[in-house]
Amino acid sequence: MSIQTIARVEFHCADADKTAAGLCADYDFTAGPPAVAADGTRTVDLRQGSIRLRLTSAADPGHPVSAYVARHGDGIAALALGCADPQAALERAERHGARVLDREAGLIAGFGDTALRFVLLEPTEPADATGPTDTTGPAEAAGPGLLDALDHVAICLPGGELAAAVRFCEAALGFHAIFEEYIEVGEQAMDSTVVQSASGLVTFTLIEPDTARRPGQIDEFLAAHGGAGVQHLAFSTRDIATAVRTVRARGVEFLTTPGAYFDALAERLGATAIPVETLRDLHVLVDQDHGGQLFQIFARSTHPRRTSFLELIERQGAGTFGTANIKALYEAVERQTSAAAS
Repeated sequence: MSIQTIARVEFHCADADKTAAGLCADYDFTAGPPAVAADGTRTVDLRQGSIRLRLTSAADPGHPVSAYVARHGDGIAALALGCADPQAALERAERHGARVLDREAGLIAGFGDTALRFVLLEPTEPADATGPTDTTGPAEAAGPGLLDALDHVAICLPGGELAAAVRFCEAALGFHAIFEEYIEVGEQAMDSTVVQSASGLVTFTLIEPDTARRPGQIDEFLAAHGGAGVQHLAFSTRDIATAVRTVRARGVEFLTTPGAYFDALAERLGATAIPVETLRDLHVLVDQDHGGQLFQIFARSTHPRRTSFLELIERQGAGTFGTANIKALYEAVERQTSAAAS
């Protein structure tokens, strides 16, 4: 299969310039010059490491970008998948039941209103990202920064749709399931399956609520977002402690974890590559598998609807997704939700 990487993440925003400025100020993204298209949309491209974000807003309330924002608030409208042969990827997806939204633009329906776009992966980026050729190459990082790459994308689905979404990813995209888990938090529960491209560079964590249990935060995301969509992006970093300290000093808030979690680390994992007291101070979670350890933390959502948020992750050999940490994350989100409601 020709899908190699996520070439870029395409956001629809109420104000692309304001959103871009916030990401640059907080997370060290670099913004290209804004571009205004013939239809009046305004686009700002951001980059850091191999991460590429495209933010678009529209002044016309009748424009599809504005309609997306009205339904969901600011959010991810498309994931552009870098392919060796976008046309072949589109044809394969269509053969396996994908609904083509815009053949010329290589766009198919994905998860709710988050579409998938097949673009050509080239050795160099196009000179004009707003031109008629919609391609993005795996550009090299301009220099060491806080963030390196897009580790994975977490996608919330309505109850009962997980199995079909996994089949879609396997058949239409050529992905394979690499991990699945059922997680209980109090009286609520969720199912999760992780699917990944053959290249190992495109990873979707697909999540659905267990509708037989009490409604919880996945249900709340679906209600507030207005259906399926991207819950969070996970950005990898080579030094999570420095990254957290840096962005926290800039005003970014992270979800907190009870001290008991850190008290039990030595017994659960033994020695950790980052000292436990550092992890405790920063509220960074840690897990390990046969390959090594991973460290992760989740930013507090600043979305007006409290739907989407960002994750920072540092992998030191680990290839899994913090199995023991997922429950800790959702317990932390529950505490945030309860605090906001009180």
